[in-house]
Amino acid sequence: MDVERLREICLALPYVEEKFPFDDYTLVFYVGSKMFALTDLQTPNSVNLKCKPEQAIELRERYVGFVPGYHMNKKHWNTVTLNADVTDKLISELVNHSYRLVWNKLPRKEREALITG
Repeated sequence: MDVERLREICLALPYVEEKFPFDDYTLVFYVGSKMFALTDLQTPNSVNLKCKPEQAIELRERYVGFVPGYHMNKKHWNTVTLNADVTDKLISELVNHSYRLVWNKLPRKEREALITG
C-alpha cells in the first residue's frame, strides 16, 4: 500500500480531517478532536494506528510489519509497515478499527455535533 491509498482510505471515513499538528511532514488523520492514524510523508513507509491492547500484542507476534507505536502509547498503538508482510486488506481493516475505537471514545456531545454538522 502506498501513502496515497492510505490517505484515500482514511478520508473516505465519515467526519475525518487531515492535519499537520506537529510539523510539515507528519500527516495526522482526525475524527473530531482525536487522532486515529499518523504517517510520515518524508518516509511514507508506515502508519501508526490505534488498536485494542490484546489485539495489538497478537498482531505484533504474528507479523514482522507490526511493532509498538513509535512515539505513541505502546499499549494502544501499533506502527504498521505498509509494504512488509501485512496485506493492504488488513491495513484497511485496521484503519477502520482504529477509527471506530476513537469514534466510540469521543464524548457523546462531540459525536452529535459532528453528525448534525
